Amino acid sequence: MQQRWSGTVRAPDFPAGLDWINVARPLRLADLRGRIVILDFWTFC
Repeated sequence: MQQRWSGTVRAPDFPAGLDWINVARPLRLADLRGRIVILDFWTFC
């Protein structure tokens, strides 16, 4: 039996007011649909 993964989990959109690096404007999940995305979360200590 083949499993269907597409559309089984709804992720919330990114919150407003985030700082974005290397993009012309803030991204939305709709902008990333159909793409492979790697998110790297880091912070300075």
